[in-house]
Amino acid sequence: MPKKLLKKLFPNLEAIRHNQSLEMFGSAGREPNLWHLNRRSVARGIAIGLFCAFVPIPGQMVLAAAIAIIFRANIPLSVIFVWVSNPITMPALFYTAYKFGAMLLDVQLQPFQFEFSLNWLFTELQDRWQPFLVGCICCGALVSATGYILVQLYWRWYVAKVWQKRKFYKKPS
Repeated sequence: MPKKLLKKLFPNLEAIRHNQSLEMFGSAGREPNLWHLNRRSVARGIAIGLFCAFVPIPGQMVLAAAIAIIFRANIPLSVIFVWVSNPITMPALFYTAYKFGAMLLDVQLQPFQFEFSLNWLFTELQDRWQPFLVGCICCGALVSATGYILVQLYWRWYVAKVWQKRKFYKKPS
């Protein structure tokens, strides 16, 4: 089960208490329940991370951690799953979000040539921000809900499988 592997990779509670990067969240970020692996916490953490991956702002990991604290989700998983959007995947994800938003708003797609500069960002995004933002929010919500449901279903399936195995191997008295 991935739970055993994740437990090995996650920091222990003593390391969490002394982590300086969690100071911005105060004592809330150090609450032990936000670092445990259970079905609800893991599903929420993954859903929050996937949603924040589609938020087109810098600091997605901080946002994911803050939302995880509010919704009592697993902080490490919410931060890890933000990295679905990384410098390699971000152009494809955000272009897909733009196309999806344009389809939802019934707006004509406008061709553009991407250029990595602030000038391009302010001039080109000025005409396209509405379909882009709507697409990011809707794609984030869809991917997040899908991730939440898949984690819940997988966790239930795995627990049922383990219980079935225990039942099968149980010795008669």
